[in-house]
Amino acid sequence: MPSFGADMEAGTLVQWQVKPGDRVARGDIVAVIETQKGAIDMEVFSDGTIGELLVQPGDQVPVGAPIATIDDGGPETVAATPPVEKPETVPAAAGESFRPLAEPHLRASPRARLLAREHRLDLTTLTGSGPDGAIVEADIERALGRPETAPKTSTTFNAATMRQAIAAAMSRSKREIPHYYLATTVDITATLDWLRNRNDGRPPEERLLLGALLVKATALALSQTPALNGYYIDGRFEPGPGIHIGMAINLRGGGLVVPALLDADGSSVDELMLRLKDITERARHGGLRSSEMSAATVTLTSLGDRGVDSVQGVIFPPQVAIVGFGTPAPRPWVLEDGSIGARTVIQLSLAADHRASDGHLGARFLRELSRQLQQPESL
Repeated sequence: MPSFGADMEAGTLVQWQVKPGDRVARGDIVAVIETQKGAIDMEVFSDGTIGELLVQPGDQVPVGAPIATIDDGGPETVAATPPVEKPETVPAAAGESFRPLAEPHLRASPRARLLAREHRLDLTTLTGSGPDGAIVEADIERALGRPETAPKTSTTFNAATMRQAIAAAMSRSKREIPHYYLATTVDITATLDWLRNRNDGRPPEERLLLGALLVKATALALSQTPALNGYYIDGRFEPGPGIHIGMAINLRGGGLVVPALLDADGSSVDELMLRLKDITERARHGGLRSSEMSAATVTLTSLGDRGVDSVQGVIFPPQVAIVGFGTPAPRPWVLEDGSIGARTVIQLSLAADHRASDGHLGARFLRELSRQLQQPESL
């Protein structure tokens, strides 16, 4: 049973997606696991043939216990969560140019748009089967010639149980991790002007939100301060295998999940916007993958839609940092010529593990994050 976070002690097998003798490839979904935070699609870590299924639907299994065997040509191993690798990209053929993914008012779900981009499909050639003819994930799967898959298990959870699990993880964090906290305020008036210009003429479903810029700016700042991106395990810091930003997403009805945007530094802000919509949709309705739930190398939390000025986060172990954003708001500001004017500002915060870094490095990170946010055209 893989761990999908520091607050997970056990998981319940909801259903198997494979049977003994099935061939599987690395990254295939083999089971659905119910945790305190809902149903998670569990991926397999290597190519091979499924052997024995060691647990049955309804069984609760402690983290680390075997649930199945797989023959990969070597010693018998147990099915588990795959290590995270950077997604493979396919270059365009010589002389080939990208065609637009969709006409301005083409209706398509965020997941469908993301899959179409990944597989270089022209959405205008597809017929949607969703509400009002919208293109949905199943339409993309059919276009790729993939077999129909079982419907996603909906995300159901017990809010009280989830809250207890979160509290236990955060209590451990505050008890074991020597936190230090830094914060700064940044003028983002020009950034918001750039965002409005970028969205001018776009239909609502294709507009960029500030959240995509926050993710990209954070990822680029972390690339300059890698000691904040990784894990503290067995008494030492281990750098992250990539910049995988965990997004703190609140669930309707209460609770919180933190799925990761993998290799966020390598995506454009438009791609990150699609991925943000997709991962939020799946967090609230089911379909998160085990790699997304176990890969985050740092966490980003934004309470901008809640009207708070700033947030001082608690580190999610074994990570070593959490970045926070408050609500953009107009404030009196001293301008370059010494006059005072109204500007839109945002408060950035960092909580970091003193065992892996210090305030000097944390200040460097916030300075770089501020610089990135004030140069949106370079993101």
